[in-house]
Amino acid sequence: MTFQAVPMNVDQATAILKWTYPPPYDFYNMETSEEAYAELLDGSYQAVIAHKQLVGFFCTGRSAQVPPGRPLHLYPDDHLDIGLGRQPELTGQGTGFAFCSFVLDTAKSQTSLPIRLTVASFNERAIHLYEQLGFQRYATFSTIHATFLIMTQSHT
Repeated sequence: MTFQAVPMNVDQATAILKWTYPPPYDFYNMETSEEAYAELLDGSYQAVIAHKQLVGFFCTGRSAQVPPGRPLHLYPDDHLDIGLGRQPELTGQGTGFAFCSFVLDTAKSQTSLPIRLTVASFNERAIHLYEQLGFQRYATFSTIHATFLIMTQSHT
């Protein structure tokens, strides 16, 4: 599958905000709001296209950080943070490695910093994938909603 990253547009943001994941991944469902649109369209998000279809997205920088981790000093400026999402119907089908590899390659082409990501600790499927991609567990922190795992990868 050939992927392409493009700047997020309103139609893509609208589609992403309507995605619904089954439990327990419904944790990742987003609410449609002016704030959600503003974030998706702030320039830090890119849509990922395959075969002219929206298949996922990723973001970099502060948008990829879980805000309660910031006061804990878990996001020093020595890494590039990335966050990503897949269209719900495409998850769990064995295509995550190719998708994540594309996202990582795209992000690495834009920075010399190593990559860091944050994932909900219940998402064992994603954690396993990230470990296959060379990420290591760095830190954990909890909010009232979930426990999060921060993982880092060297720039290779």
